[in-house]
Amino acid sequence: MKNYEVIKMKLSIYIRIIFSSLLFMSGMVVHAQTIPLTVISHPADAPADLKQSELKSILLGEKQRWKNGKKIEVALLKTSTAAGKEVCTKVYDMSADEVKKYWLAMVFQGKAEAPSFFNTVGELQAFVSENPGAIGIVDQIPNSPGIQVVMVDGKKTF
Repeated sequence: MKNYEVIKMKLSIYIRIIFSSLLFMSGMVVHAQTIPLTVISHPADAPADLKQSELKSILLGEKQRWKNGKKIEVALLKTSTAAGKEVCTKVYDMSADEVKKYWLAMVFQGKAEAPSFFNTVGELQAFVSENPGAIGIVDQIPNSPGIQVVMVDGKKTF
C-alpha cells in the first residue's frame, strides 16, 4: 500500500510540473504574438508626431482632414494578416470582423470613406508614398523614400 501512495504522490508532482510548464509556455506564446506597429505617412501633410488618441480618431474616420485641409487617406493591411489583426486589437480595440462591420456602417451612413486595404507591407508603402495625405500602419520600420515614420506618443513603434 505504501508503494502505491509514493507512486501516486510522485505522479501528482509530475503532473503539476508539466501543467505549470504548459501554462508558462502558453503565456510566452501569447506574449510573442504581440507585433510592434509603426505609423507611416506621406511626408507632405501628416505631422511627424501624433498622440495615440489622435491616431485613433484618424483611423476611426472621425478626423478626416489634416491641419492644412488635405484629405486624410487611411491605408491598412487586410484584417486577415497578422499585422492587420494586431491593428484591430491595438488601435480599434475590436476583432477583425468588428472592424469590417464598423467600416461598412460608416460608409453606408455616409460618415466616412473606407480605408484602402492591402495584402502586403510593400503595397501599402507604395500607396502611402504615392498619395499625399495618406497614413498607414505597418509591422516594420520602413526605410523608403517618400515615406515618413510618424511617432506615436514619442515612439517609433507601439
